[in-house]
Amino acid sequence: MLTRLTRTAPPATEHPRWVARLLDVCLWLALSAPLTAAFDGVPQMRMWTAVAGIPLLGAAVAVRRKWPLVALAVPVGLALVTARDLFTFEYTAALAVLAYLAGVRVERARASLWFFAGAAAAGLPLCVVVTRNMWPWFTAVLTLLFNVVLPWLLGRYRRQYAALVRTGWQLAERMEYEQQAVADRTRLRERARIAGDMHDSLGHELALLTLRAGALEVDPRLASDQRAAVGELRAAAGAAAEHLRDIIGVLRADDRPEPSRLPADDSVEALVERARSSGLDVSLRRDGAAATGADAMPVMGGRAVYRVVQEGLTNATKHAPGAPVEVRLTGGDRRLDVTVANGAPPPGGPRPGAASVPVLVSGGNGLVGLDERVRLAGGELRAGPTPGGGFEVAARLPTTDGAPVRGPGDGAQWSLSQRELASARRRVRRRLVQTVAVPAALFTGLLLLMGVFALISPSWSVLDRGTYDALRVGEGRAAVESRLPFFSLDVPPDGTPAPPPGHTCRYYTFRAYADDVAYELCFADGRLASKGLVHRRDRPPSG
Repeated sequence: MLTRLTRTAPPATEHPRWVARLLDVCLWLALSAPLTAAFDGVPQMRMWTAVAGIPLLGAAVAVRRKWPLVALAVPVGLALVTARDLFTFEYTAALAVLAYLAGVRVERARASLWFFAGAAAAGLPLCVVVTRNMWPWFTAVLTLLFNVVLPWLLGRYRRQYAALVRTGWQLAERMEYEQQAVADRTRLRERARIAGDMHDSLGHELALLTLRAGALEVDPRLASDQRAAVGELRAAAGAAAEHLRDIIGVLRADDRPEPSRLPADDSVEALVERARSSGLDVSLRRDGAAATGADAMPVMGGRAVYRVVQEGLTNATKHAPGAPVEVRLTGGDRRLDVTVANGAPPPGGPRPGAASVPVLVSGGNGLVGLDERVRLAGGELRAGPTPGGGFEVAARLPTTDGAPVRGPGDGAQWSLSQRELASARRRVRRRLVQTVAVPAALFTGLLLLMGVFALISPSWSVLDRGTYDALRVGEGRAAVESRLPFFSLDVPPDGTPAPPPGHTCRYYTFRAYADDVAYELCFADGRLASKGLVHRRDRPPSG
Protein backbone atom coordinates (compact mmCIF):
# COMPACT_ATOMS: atom_id res chain seq x y z
CA MET A 1 0.00 0.00 0.00
CA LEU A 2 2.82 2.39 0.87
CA THR A 3 4.61 1.66 -2.39
CA ARG A 4 1.45 2.21 -4.43
CA LEU A 5 0.82 5.60 -2.85
CA THR A 6 4.30 7.06 -2.69
CA ARG A 7 6.71 5.24 -4.96
CA THR A 8 7.15 6.81 -8.36
CA ALA A 9 9.01 6.12 -11.55
CA PRO A 10 12.24 8.09 -11.99
CA PRO A 11 12.27 11.08 -14.30
CA ALA A 12 13.32 10.69 -17.91
CA THR A 13 16.87 11.88 -17.16
CA GLU A 14 18.86 10.46 -14.23
CA HIS A 15 22.35 11.22 -13.02
CA PRO A 16 24.96 8.48 -12.86
CA ARG A 17 24.81 6.55 -9.63
CA TRP A 18 27.98 8.02 -8.14
CA VAL A 19 26.81 11.55 -8.96
CA ALA A 20 23.44 10.84 -7.33
CA ARG A 21 25.15 9.52 -4.20
CA LEU A 22 27.39 12.58 -4.04
CA LEU A 23 24.39 14.87 -4.38
CA ASP A 24 22.61 12.95 -1.61
CA VAL A 25 25.57 13.42 0.74
CA CYS A 26 25.76 17.14 -0.01
CA LEU A 27 22.02 17.52 0.53
CA TRP A 28 22.20 15.62 3.82
CA LEU A 29 25.00 17.85 5.10
CA ALA A 30 23.13 20.99 4.08
CA LEU A 31 19.91 19.90 5.78
CA SER A 32 21.77 18.77 8.92
CA ALA A 33 23.72 22.01 9.31
CA PRO A 34 20.95 23.89 11.19
CA LEU A 35 20.75 21.04 13.72
CA THR A 36 24.27 21.74 14.98
CA ALA A 37 23.00 25.01 16.46
CA ALA A 38 20.86 22.96 18.85
CA PHE A 39 23.96 21.66 20.67
CA ASP A 40 24.61 24.94 22.46
CA GLY A 41 22.41 26.55 25.08
CA VAL A 42 19.20 24.61 24.51
CA PRO A 43 17.20 22.22 26.70
CA GLN A 44 18.48 18.66 26.82
CA MET A 45 15.35 17.25 25.19
CA ARG A 46 15.78 19.49 22.17
CA MET A 47 19.44 18.56 21.93
CA TRP A 48 18.63 14.85 21.86
CA THR A 49 16.06 15.35 19.11
CA ALA A 50 18.74 17.15 17.12
CA VAL A 51 21.19 14.30 17.66
CA ALA A 52 18.59 11.79 16.47
CA GLY A 53 17.57 14.06 13.61
CA ILE A 54 20.93 13.98 11.80
CA PRO A 55 20.91 10.24 10.95
CA LEU A 56 17.15 10.30 10.35
CA LEU A 57 17.57 13.09 7.82
CA GLY A 58 20.27 10.99 6.16
CA ALA A 59 17.81 8.12 5.84
CA ALA A 60 15.17 10.50 4.45
CA VAL A 61 17.59 11.77 1.80
CA ALA A 62 18.50 8.19 0.89
CA VAL A 63 14.88 7.17 0.19
CA ARG A 64 13.64 10.46 -1.26
CA ARG A 65 13.67 9.12 -4.83
CA LYS A 66 11.74 5.89 -4.24
CA TRP A 67 9.47 7.02 -1.38
CA PRO A 68 9.32 10.84 -1.39
CA LEU A 69 6.41 11.09 1.06
CA VAL A 70 8.17 8.77 3.49
CA ALA A 71 11.20 11.05 3.27
CA LEU A 72 9.00 14.10 3.93
CA ALA A 73 7.40 12.40 6.94
CA VAL A 74 10.80 12.33 8.71
CA PRO A 75 11.29 16.12 9.12
CA VAL A 76 7.56 16.58 9.78
CA GLY A 77 7.71 14.10 12.67
CA LEU A 78 10.96 15.54 14.03
CA ALA A 79 9.56 19.08 13.87
CA LEU A 80 6.40 18.02 15.74
CA VAL A 81 8.49 16.41 18.47
CA THR A 82 10.76 19.45 18.72
CA ALA A 83 8.03 22.11 18.61
CA ARG A 84 4.32 21.47 18.49
CA ASP A 85 3.80 24.41 16.14
CA LEU A 86 6.26 22.99 13.53
CA PHE A 87 8.02 26.36 13.56
CA THR A 88 11.58 25.26 14.22
CA PHE A 89 14.86 26.64 12.97
CA GLU A 90 16.37 23.16 12.87
CA TYR A 91 13.95 21.62 10.34
CA THR A 92 12.63 24.57 8.31
CA ALA A 93 15.02 23.92 5.42
CA ALA A 94 14.44 20.15 5.52
CA LEU A 95 10.67 20.62 5.39
CA ALA A 96 10.81 22.98 2.41
CA VAL A 97 13.40 21.03 0.39
CA LEU A 98 11.89 17.57 0.88
CA ALA A 99 8.38 18.92 0.22
CA TYR A 100 9.61 20.42 -3.06
CA LEU A 101 11.25 17.13 -4.05
CA ALA A 102 8.05 15.25 -3.17
CA GLY A 103 6.12 17.56 -5.48
CA VAL A 104 8.58 16.76 -8.26
CA ARG A 105 8.52 13.00 -7.69
CA VAL A 106 4.96 12.06 -6.68
CA GLU A 107 2.80 11.62 -9.76
CA ARG A 108 -0.65 11.74 -8.19
CA ALA A 109 -1.56 14.64 -5.90
CA ARG A 110 -4.12 12.66 -3.89
CA ALA A 111 -1.50 10.79 -1.87
CA SER A 112 0.25 14.06 -0.97
CA LEU A 113 -3.01 15.72 0.06
CA TRP A 114 -3.82 12.79 2.33
CA PHE A 115 -0.35 13.11 3.82
CA PHE A 116 -0.84 16.82 4.57
CA ALA A 117 -4.23 16.14 6.15
CA GLY A 118 -2.69 13.39 8.29
CA ALA A 119 0.13 15.68 9.45
CA ALA A 120 -2.36 18.38 10.46
CA ALA A 121 -4.55 15.84 12.24
CA ALA A 122 -1.57 14.36 14.10
CA GLY A 123 -0.56 17.77 15.42
CA LEU A 124 -3.97 18.48 16.95
CA PRO A 125 -3.91 15.94 19.83
CA LEU A 126 -0.24 16.73 20.53
CA CYS A 127 -1.00 20.42 20.95
CA VAL A 128 -4.13 19.86 23.02
CA VAL A 129 -2.70 17.20 25.33
CA VAL A 130 0.88 18.44 25.75
CA THR A 131 0.51 22.23 25.68
CA ARG A 132 -3.17 22.48 26.65
CA ASN A 133 -3.48 25.20 24.05
CA MET A 134 -4.96 25.31 20.56
CA TRP A 135 -2.89 28.18 19.22
CA PRO A 136 0.23 26.06 18.60
CA TRP A 137 -1.91 23.86 16.36
CA PHE A 138 -3.08 26.86 14.36
CA THR A 139 0.55 27.89 13.98
CA ALA A 140 1.43 24.34 12.94
CA VAL A 141 -1.22 24.37 10.20
CA LEU A 142 -0.01 27.74 8.92
CA THR A 143 3.56 26.46 8.95
CA LEU A 144 2.42 23.36 7.09
CA LEU A 145 0.73 25.51 4.44
CA PHE A 146 3.59 27.94 3.85
CA ASN A 147 6.64 25.79 4.58
CA VAL A 148 5.45 22.44 3.18
CA VAL A 149 2.44 22.81 0.87
CA LEU A 150 3.78 25.86 -0.97
CA PRO A 151 7.16 24.22 -1.83
CA TRP A 152 5.24 21.08 -2.82
CA LEU A 153 3.16 23.15 -5.24
CA LEU A 154 6.35 24.58 -6.74
CA GLY A 155 7.62 21.02 -7.20
CA ARG A 156 4.34 20.04 -8.87
CA TYR A 157 4.72 22.97 -11.25
CA ARG A 158 8.25 21.91 -12.14
CA ARG A 159 7.07 18.34 -12.75
CA GLN A 160 4.25 19.44 -15.04
CA TYR A 161 6.52 21.86 -16.89
CA ALA A 162 9.10 19.11 -17.44
CA ALA A 163 6.35 16.77 -18.68
CA LEU A 164 5.16 19.48 -21.07
CA VAL A 165 8.69 19.96 -22.40
CA ARG A 166 9.13 16.20 -22.88
CA THR A 167 5.80 16.01 -24.68
CA GLY A 168 6.86 18.86 -26.95
CA TRP A 169 10.10 17.14 -27.89
CA GLN A 170 8.27 13.86 -28.47
CA LEU A 171 5.82 15.68 -30.73
CA ALA A 172 8.71 17.30 -32.61
CA GLU A 173 10.38 13.91 -33.09
CA ARG A 174 7.09 12.43 -34.28
CA MET A 175 6.62 15.27 -36.74
CA GLU A 176 10.13 14.75 -38.10
CA TYR A 177 9.42 11.04 -38.47
CA GLU A 178 6.14 11.74 -40.24
CA GLN A 179 7.83 14.25 -42.54
CA GLN A 180 10.43 11.62 -43.40
CA ALA A 181 7.66 9.10 -44.01
CA VAL A 182 5.89 11.57 -46.30
CA ALA A 183 9.13 12.12 -48.22
CA ASP A 184 9.61 8.36 -48.54
CA ARG A 185 6.06 7.93 -49.82
CA THR A 186 6.59 10.75 -52.30
CA ARG A 187 9.72 9.09 -53.62
CA LEU A 188 7.90 5.76 -53.89
CA ARG A 189 5.04 7.38 -55.78
CA GLU A 190 7.48 9.03 -58.14
CA ARG A 191 9.19 5.70 -58.73
CA ALA A 192 5.80 4.12 -59.37
CA ARG A 193 4.94 6.86 -61.85
CA ILE A 194 8.28 6.32 -63.59
CA ALA A 195 7.57 2.58 -63.65
CA GLY A 196 4.16 3.33 -65.13
CA ASP A 197 5.70 5.48 -67.84
CA MET A 198 8.18 2.69 -68.59
CA HIS A 199 5.29 0.24 -68.72
CA ASP A 200 3.41 2.40 -71.18
CA SER A 201 6.44 2.76 -73.45
CA LEU A 202 7.72 -0.81 -73.20
CA GLY A 203 4.22 -2.24 -73.34
CA HIS A 204 3.60 -0.33 -76.52
CA GLU A 205 6.77 -1.77 -78.05
CA LEU A 206 5.84 -5.29 -76.97
CA ALA A 207 2.36 -4.83 -78.40
CA LEU A 208 3.87 -3.79 -81.73
CA LEU A 209 6.23 -6.76 -81.58
CA THR A 210 3.32 -9.10 -80.97
CA LEU A 211 1.35 -7.54 -83.79
CA ARG A 212 4.23 -7.91 -86.26
CA ALA A 213 4.87 -11.47 -85.14
CA GLY A 214 1.21 -12.25 -85.70
CA ALA A 215 1.44 -10.87 -89.23
CA LEU A 216 4.49 -12.99 -89.96
CA GLU A 217 2.82 -16.06 -88.49
CA VAL A 218 0.23 -16.04 -91.28
CA ASP A 219 2.63 -14.98 -94.05
CA PRO A 220 2.44 -17.74 -96.77
CA ARG A 221 5.93 -16.94 -98.00
CA LEU A 222 7.45 -18.45 -94.83
CA ALA A 223 7.98 -22.11 -94.30
CA SER A 224 5.89 -23.96 -91.75
CA ASP A 225 8.77 -24.28 -89.28
CA GLN A 226 9.48 -20.55 -89.60
CA ARG A 227 5.80 -19.71 -88.97
CA ALA A 228 5.89 -21.96 -85.91
CA ALA A 229 8.96 -20.11 -84.61
CA VAL A 230 7.27 -16.76 -85.22
CA GLY A 231 4.21 -18.04 -83.36
CA GLU A 232 6.36 -18.93 -80.37
CA LEU A 233 7.89 -15.44 -80.58
CA ARG A 234 4.40 -13.87 -80.59
CA ALA A 235 3.34 -15.95 -77.59
CA ALA A 236 6.53 -15.04 -75.70
CA ALA A 237 6.01 -11.32 -76.42
CA GLY A 238 2.42 -11.55 -75.17
CA ALA A 239 3.52 -13.39 -72.03
CA ALA A 240 6.23 -10.75 -71.45
CA ALA A 241 3.61 -8.01 -71.70
CA GLU A 242 1.44 -9.81 -69.13
CA HIS A 243 4.38 -10.25 -66.75
CA LEU A 244 5.30 -6.59 -67.18
CA ARG A 245 1.73 -5.58 -66.34
CA ASP A 246 1.80 -7.71 -63.18
CA ILE A 247 5.14 -6.26 -62.04
CA ILE A 248 4.05 -2.67 -62.61
CA GLY A 249 0.80 -3.44 -60.83
CA VAL A 250 2.73 -4.49 -57.73
CA LEU A 251 4.82 -1.32 -57.86
CA ARG A 252 1.71 0.83 -58.15
CA ALA A 253 -0.33 -1.01 -55.52
CA ASP A 254 -0.24 1.94 -53.07
CA ASP A 255 -1.54 4.40 -55.67
CA ARG A 256 -4.10 2.10 -57.29
CA PRO A 257 -7.60 2.85 -55.97
CA GLU A 258 -9.33 0.00 -54.24
CA PRO A 259 -11.99 -1.70 -56.35
CA SER A 260 -15.40 -0.41 -55.52
CA ARG A 261 -17.32 -2.45 -52.94
CA LEU A 262 -20.59 -0.71 -53.79
CA PRO A 263 -22.96 -2.81 -55.90
CA ALA A 264 -24.45 -0.64 -58.61
CA ASP A 265 -27.95 -2.08 -58.17
CA ASP A 266 -27.95 -2.48 -54.35
CA SER A 267 -30.02 -0.34 -51.98
CA VAL A 268 -30.02 0.60 -48.31
CA GLU A 269 -33.06 -1.64 -47.73
CA ALA A 270 -31.25 -4.64 -49.22
CA LEU A 271 -28.15 -3.87 -47.16
CA VAL A 272 -30.15 -3.68 -43.91
CA GLU A 273 -32.08 -6.84 -44.76
CA ARG A 274 -28.85 -8.70 -45.50
CA ALA A 275 -27.42 -7.59 -42.13
CA ARG A 276 -30.63 -8.65 -40.34
CA SER A 277 -30.54 -12.08 -41.94
CA SER A 278 -26.96 -12.46 -40.71
CA GLY A 279 -28.13 -12.09 -37.09
CA LEU A 280 -27.72 -8.34 -36.49
CA ASP A 281 -30.51 -6.68 -34.48
CA VAL A 282 -31.06 -3.77 -36.88
CA SER A 283 -34.08 -1.66 -37.80
CA LEU A 284 -34.63 0.86 -40.60
CA ARG A 285 -36.74 4.00 -40.21
CA ARG A 286 -37.57 6.66 -42.79
CA ASP A 287 -38.90 10.06 -41.75
CA GLY A 288 -40.16 13.03 -43.73
CA ALA A 289 -39.13 13.18 -47.35
CA ALA A 290 -36.62 10.37 -46.92
CA ALA A 291 -38.99 7.92 -48.58
CA THR A 292 -38.23 9.45 -51.97
CA GLY A 293 -35.21 11.65 -51.27
CA ALA A 294 -32.64 8.85 -51.38
CA ASP A 295 -33.86 7.56 -54.74
CA ALA A 296 -33.72 11.03 -56.33
CA MET A 297 -30.21 11.84 -55.09
CA PRO A 298 -27.20 12.29 -57.37
CA VAL A 299 -25.04 9.24 -57.98
CA MET A 300 -22.25 10.42 -55.65
CA GLY A 301 -24.75 11.20 -52.89
CA GLY A 302 -26.56 7.88 -53.24
CA ARG A 303 -23.32 5.95 -53.02
CA ALA A 304 -22.32 8.03 -49.99
CA VAL A 305 -25.62 7.15 -48.27
CA TYR A 306 -24.97 3.47 -48.94
CA ARG A 307 -21.42 3.75 -47.58
CA VAL A 308 -22.51 5.54 -44.40
CA VAL A 309 -25.00 2.78 -43.63
CA GLN A 310 -22.49 0.09 -44.58
CA GLU A 311 -19.73 1.54 -42.39
CA GLY A 312 -22.09 2.12 -39.45
CA LEU A 313 -23.36 -1.47 -39.55
CA THR A 314 -19.82 -2.79 -39.88
CA ASN A 315 -18.62 -0.80 -36.86
CA ALA A 316 -21.59 -1.97 -34.80
CA THR A 317 -20.93 -5.60 -35.76
CA LYS A 318 -17.24 -5.35 -34.93
CA HIS A 319 -17.25 -3.27 -31.76
CA ALA A 320 -20.71 -3.81 -30.20
CA PRO A 321 -21.85 -7.35 -31.03
CA GLY A 322 -25.32 -8.03 -29.74
CA ALA A 323 -26.25 -4.36 -29.38
CA PRO A 324 -29.37 -3.08 -31.18
CA VAL A 325 -28.74 -0.89 -34.21
CA GLU A 326 -31.06 1.71 -35.72
CA VAL A 327 -30.70 3.16 -39.22
CA ARG A 328 -32.57 6.45 -39.72
CA LEU A 329 -33.09 8.31 -42.98
CA THR A 330 -34.55 11.77 -42.36
CA GLY A 331 -35.42 14.00 -45.30
CA GLY A 332 -35.53 17.78 -45.23
CA ASP A 333 -35.17 20.86 -47.41
CA ARG A 334 -32.79 19.68 -50.16
CA ARG A 335 -30.94 17.46 -47.71
CA LEU A 336 -30.96 13.93 -46.35
CA ASP A 337 -29.75 12.98 -42.86
CA VAL A 338 -28.39 9.45 -42.49
CA THR A 339 -27.81 8.13 -38.97
CA VAL A 340 -26.61 4.71 -37.84
CA ALA A 341 -26.66 4.41 -34.05
CA ASN A 342 -25.96 1.37 -31.91
CA GLY A 343 -26.47 0.98 -28.20
CA ALA A 344 -23.97 -0.23 -25.65
CA PRO A 345 -22.98 -3.89 -25.98
CA PRO A 346 -24.77 -6.16 -23.50
CA PRO A 347 -22.77 -6.88 -20.32
CA GLY A 348 -22.89 -10.61 -20.83
CA GLY A 349 -21.77 -10.49 -24.43
CA PRO A 350 -23.91 -10.93 -27.54
CA ARG A 351 -27.20 -12.75 -27.22
CA PRO A 352 -27.48 -16.22 -28.78
CA GLY A 353 -27.92 -15.97 -32.52
CA ALA A 354 -26.54 -12.45 -32.75
CA ALA A 355 -23.74 -11.65 -35.16
CA SER A 356 -20.46 -12.14 -33.36
CA VAL A 357 -18.16 -11.62 -36.34
CA PRO A 358 -18.22 -9.01 -39.07
CA VAL A 359 -20.76 -10.04 -41.68
CA LEU A 360 -20.45 -6.92 -43.82
CA VAL A 361 -17.59 -5.80 -45.97
CA SER A 362 -16.34 -2.32 -45.13
CA GLY A 363 -14.94 -0.02 -47.72
CA GLY A 364 -11.50 -0.56 -46.24
CA ASN A 365 -10.85 3.09 -45.40
CA GLY A 366 -12.88 3.32 -42.20
CA LEU A 367 -14.20 6.66 -41.01
CA VAL A 368 -11.40 8.58 -42.71
CA GLY A 369 -12.32 7.28 -46.14
CA LEU A 370 -16.01 7.68 -45.35
CA ASP A 371 -15.51 11.33 -44.41
CA GLU A 372 -13.71 11.92 -47.72
CA ARG A 373 -16.52 10.27 -49.69
CA VAL A 374 -19.19 12.32 -47.89
CA ARG A 375 -17.15 15.49 -48.38
CA LEU A 376 -16.83 14.94 -52.12
CA ALA A 377 -20.60 14.45 -52.26
CA GLY A 378 -21.06 17.91 -50.68
CA GLY A 379 -22.02 16.67 -47.22
CA GLU A 380 -20.67 16.53 -43.68
CA LEU A 381 -19.93 13.55 -41.47
CA ARG A 382 -19.74 13.23 -37.73
CA ALA A 383 -19.00 10.16 -35.64
CA GLY A 384 -18.56 9.62 -31.93
CA PRO A 385 -19.82 7.94 -28.75
CA THR A 386 -23.31 8.54 -27.42
CA PRO A 387 -24.20 9.29 -23.76
CA GLY A 388 -25.61 5.80 -23.28
CA GLY A 389 -22.34 4.08 -24.12
CA GLY A 390 -23.10 3.43 -27.78
CA PHE A 391 -21.74 4.90 -30.98
CA GLU A 392 -23.27 6.96 -33.77
CA VAL A 393 -22.28 7.65 -37.36
CA ALA A 394 -24.28 10.46 -38.97
CA ALA A 395 -24.05 12.31 -42.27
CA ARG A 396 -25.95 15.17 -43.86
CA LEU A 397 -25.98 15.02 -47.67
CA PRO A 398 -27.52 17.28 -50.31
CA THR A 399 -30.25 15.81 -52.51
CA THR A 400 -29.47 18.07 -55.47
CA ASP A 401 -26.45 18.65 -57.67
CA GLY A 402 -24.26 21.72 -57.33
CA ALA A 403 -23.75 21.66 -53.54
CA PRO A 404 -20.44 23.28 -52.47
CA VAL A 405 -17.70 20.88 -51.44
CA ARG A 406 -15.90 21.85 -48.26
CA GLY A 407 -12.16 21.47 -47.94
CA PRO A 408 -10.56 18.49 -46.21
CA GLY A 409 -10.73 18.83 -42.44
CA ASP A 410 -13.24 21.74 -42.49
CA GLY A 411 -16.03 19.71 -40.92
CA ALA A 412 -17.38 19.94 -37.42
CA GLN A 413 -15.63 16.81 -36.27
CA TRP A 414 -12.43 17.57 -34.38
CA SER A 415 -9.21 15.83 -35.17
CA LEU A 416 -7.52 13.65 -32.58
CA SER A 417 -4.91 16.33 -31.83
CA GLN A 418 -7.63 18.93 -31.30
CA ARG A 419 -9.52 16.66 -28.92
CA GLU A 420 -6.33 15.91 -27.01
CA LEU A 421 -5.54 19.63 -26.83
CA ALA A 422 -9.00 20.45 -25.51
CA SER A 423 -8.76 17.63 -22.97
CA ALA A 424 -5.31 18.81 -21.86
CA ARG A 425 -6.61 22.35 -21.43
CA ARG A 426 -9.49 21.12 -19.29
CA ARG A 427 -7.09 19.12 -17.14
CA VAL A 428 -4.79 22.12 -16.71
CA ARG A 429 -7.70 24.38 -15.75
CA ARG A 430 -9.02 21.81 -13.29
CA ARG A 431 -5.60 21.33 -11.71
CA LEU A 432 -5.08 25.09 -11.54
CA VAL A 433 -8.39 25.53 -9.76
CA GLN A 434 -7.52 22.73 -7.36
CA THR A 435 -4.03 24.10 -6.77
CA VAL A 436 -5.23 27.63 -6.00
CA ALA A 437 -8.71 27.07 -4.61
CA VAL A 438 -7.97 24.24 -2.18
CA PRO A 439 -5.13 26.02 -0.28
CA ALA A 440 -7.11 29.29 -0.34
CA ALA A 441 -10.18 27.55 1.06
CA LEU A 442 -8.12 25.85 3.75
CA PHE A 443 -6.45 29.12 4.69
CA THR A 444 -9.79 30.93 4.85
CA GLY A 445 -11.33 28.16 6.92
CA LEU A 446 -8.36 28.22 9.28
CA LEU A 447 -8.69 31.98 9.77
CA LEU A 448 -12.39 31.59 10.56
CA LEU A 449 -11.63 28.80 13.02
CA MET A 450 -8.96 30.92 14.68
CA GLY A 451 -11.41 33.81 15.01
CA VAL A 452 -14.05 31.59 16.60
CA PHE A 453 -11.51 30.07 18.96
CA ALA A 454 -10.22 33.53 19.93
CA LEU A 455 -13.76 34.51 20.93
CA ILE A 456 -14.59 31.46 23.02
CA SER A 457 -11.19 30.39 24.41
CA PRO A 458 -11.07 33.03 27.22
CA SER A 459 -14.04 31.34 28.88
CA TRP A 460 -12.08 28.06 28.99
CA SER A 461 -9.13 29.47 30.98
CA VAL A 462 -10.95 30.88 34.05
CA LEU A 463 -9.39 29.76 37.37
CA ASP A 464 -11.70 29.80 40.37
CA ARG A 465 -10.44 31.97 43.24
CA GLY A 466 -11.00 29.23 45.77
CA THR A 467 -8.98 26.75 43.71
CA TYR A 468 -6.19 29.32 43.35
CA ASP A 469 -6.08 29.95 47.11
CA ALA A 470 -5.92 26.19 47.79
CA LEU A 471 -2.77 25.75 45.69
CA ARG A 472 0.41 25.52 47.76
CA VAL A 473 3.93 26.29 46.61
CA GLY A 474 5.95 23.06 46.56
CA GLU A 475 3.08 20.82 45.51
CA GLY A 476 3.73 18.32 42.75
CA ARG A 477 3.00 19.53 39.26
CA ALA A 478 0.67 16.65 38.47
CA ALA A 479 -1.45 17.33 41.55
CA VAL A 480 -1.67 21.02 40.70
CA GLU A 481 -2.52 20.51 37.03
CA SER A 482 -5.31 18.10 37.92
CA ARG A 483 -7.19 21.05 39.53
CA LEU A 484 -6.49 23.61 36.80
CA PRO A 485 -8.65 24.42 33.75
CA PHE A 486 -7.72 22.40 30.68
CA PHE A 487 -6.77 25.52 28.66
CA SER A 488 -4.59 28.41 29.78
CA LEU A 489 -4.13 31.92 28.39
CA ASP A 490 -2.26 32.09 25.13
CA VAL A 491 -0.11 35.03 26.25
CA PRO A 492 0.28 36.78 29.62
CA PRO A 493 -0.91 40.36 30.13
CA ASP A 494 1.21 43.04 28.48
CA GLY A 495 4.34 43.95 30.39
CA THR A 496 4.55 40.69 32.35
CA PRO A 497 8.21 39.94 33.22
CA ALA A 498 9.81 36.88 31.66
CA PRO A 499 9.89 33.80 33.92
CA PRO A 500 13.18 32.93 35.66
CA PRO A 501 15.51 30.46 33.88
CA GLY A 502 14.29 26.88 34.22
CA HIS A 503 10.75 27.96 35.08
CA THR A 504 7.64 27.25 33.00
CA CYS A 505 4.72 29.56 33.71
CA ARG A 506 1.03 29.37 32.90
CA TYR A 507 -1.52 32.13 33.12
CA TYR A 508 -5.23 31.98 33.95
CA THR A 509 -7.94 34.63 34.22
CA PHE A 510 -10.18 35.14 37.20
CA ARG A 511 -13.11 35.98 34.92
CA ALA A 512 -13.81 35.59 31.22
CA TYR A 513 -12.39 38.20 28.84
CA ALA A 514 -10.39 39.96 31.57
CA ASP A 515 -7.07 40.77 29.91
CA ASP A 516 -5.62 43.24 32.43
CA VAL A 517 -4.89 40.82 35.27
CA ALA A 518 -4.15 37.09 35.46
CA TYR A 519 -3.03 34.37 37.83
CA GLU A 520 0.56 33.27 37.25
CA LEU A 521 1.61 29.72 38.16
CA CYS A 522 5.27 28.83 37.59
CA PHE A 523 6.69 25.29 37.74
CA ALA A 524 10.26 24.11 38.19
CA ASP A 525 11.69 20.64 38.81
CA GLY A 526 8.22 19.09 38.68
CA ARG A 527 6.75 21.28 41.45
CA LEU A 528 4.85 24.54 41.82
CA ALA A 529 7.63 27.09 42.34
CA SER A 530 5.56 30.27 42.68
CA LYS A 531 2.12 31.77 42.21
CA GLY A 532 0.81 35.31 42.06
CA LEU A 533 -1.09 37.98 40.19
CA VAL A 534 0.32 39.84 37.19
CA HIS A 535 -1.15 43.08 35.83
CA ARG A 536 -0.97 45.04 32.65
CA ARG A 537 1.49 47.90 32.96
CA ASP A 538 -0.57 50.49 31.03
CA ARG A 539 -3.57 50.60 33.43
CA PRO A 540 -4.51 49.46 36.93
CA PRO A 541 -6.36 46.19 37.42
CA SER A 542 -10.14 46.21 37.25
CA GLY A 543 -11.99 45.45 40.41
